[in-house]
Amino acid sequence: MSKPFPPADAILQPDQDEGPQLSLLDVLTWLGEGKVLIAAVTTTVAIASIAFALTRPNIYTARTTLLPSTQQQGGSSAAAAALGALGNLGGLGNLGGGLAKMPDDLYVALLRSDSVQRALDKRFNLRERYRLENYEDLRAKLPTVIQIKGDKKTGMISVEVDDKDPQFAADLANAHATEIDRLLGRLAVSEAQQRRTFFEQQLKDSKDRLVRAEQTLREVQEKSGMVVLDKQAEAIITAVAQLKSRIAEREIQLKVMRATTTPENPDTRRVASELAAMRSELARMESNGGAAADPDGAGAGIDIAVGRLPSASVDYVRAMREVKFQEAMLAGMLRQFEGAKLDEAKNAPALQQVDEALPPDFKSKPRRSQIVMGATLAALLLSAAWVVVRRFLAVTGANNDPERQKSLASLRGAWRLRRR
Repeated sequence: MSKPFPPADAILQPDQDEGPQLSLLDVLTWLGEGKVLIAAVTTTVAIASIAFALTRPNIYTARTTLLPSTQQQGGSSAAAAALGALGNLGGLGNLGGGLAKMPDDLYVALLRSDSVQRALDKRFNLRERYRLENYEDLRAKLPTVIQIKGDKKTGMISVEVDDKDPQFAADLANAHATEIDRLLGRLAVSEAQQRRTFFEQQLKDSKDRLVRAEQTLREVQEKSGMVVLDKQAEAIITAVAQLKSRIAEREIQLKVMRATTTPENPDTRRVASELAAMRSELARMESNGGAAADPDGAGAGIDIAVGRLPSASVDYVRAMREVKFQEAMLAGMLRQFEGAKLDEAKNAPALQQVDEALPPDFKSKPRRSQIVMGATLAALLLSAAWVVVRRFLAVTGANNDPERQKSLASLRGAWRLRRR
């Protein structure tokens, strides 16, 4: 014959040595007595969680994968051949010391940089889409919708974007590959890019120096009248010789005419005048006073005084030599620049897009079944714990001495929202 179950108030009996004793049967009994409360709370929370899960919008996750280049960023044979064009300048071909590939963590940091985020904000108007007032709020928001992770084992970098619109999520994910390429193009992160940037600046400087050298040569030509050194000097000397020959002929002709005619004869006077003009022109051409002026007085003439040929030749040779030197430097820098561009094109892109993000077909969030199950389970456990704790406190308070009951009553009164 079974023994009758003791009443709930008599379950816990104080022991003189150990105090109140609690068993599994006691807990199960209390749960049975509070099953209505537990069921009501659990059902209410389950219904509320279902309503909450159904009101949440569908979130789609688009994913793209980037692979850092595994090639060394050292110069190619084409660049090495171009470097040899300038002799001692070929040492510049080792600029950067053969940088190894960039660490994956640095690529991840660049993808999360303000430069990339601001470019994406400008391109997709993210602040308006997420209803944010300033960029600082956007910076805090983006990590919740964009996850950028690097895989240490494979070295690949994944970019995942969450959004209500699957097409927008795919476009935003793919835009990371475009913006990181632009950022890396702006930053000289590889040896080829460093050399290309360096020689680009040197090429610009060489062009400026060549323009200045050409301007100096033009000024020398305008000042001295020297245009073509060898041919012009030969032409001037020939002209002087011819003028002297003509003067000798006129002198002989004048002597003959004076022997046969009077000095007042018109032909004699004409020949004498021509001879005087020729002698004046010869004196001018042989003097050191400079080139003759143009007939209109507009500037220097095309001829040069024979006495000034040495100094004019020296100035002309120096100016022409500087022009030739700057032309050679410009040609060498141009070859260097083209070689660096070839190396940069060979090593680019630094990040290759392995998987292009496509609009996902199925949602990734919210997981409504997990929300409902989690909330229901939590409500069940918490309500059950509340029933057990409340009954345990009631029983221990009823069996303890008056002082303990008084203390518990004071504690409840202290935490009561509305005091009586």
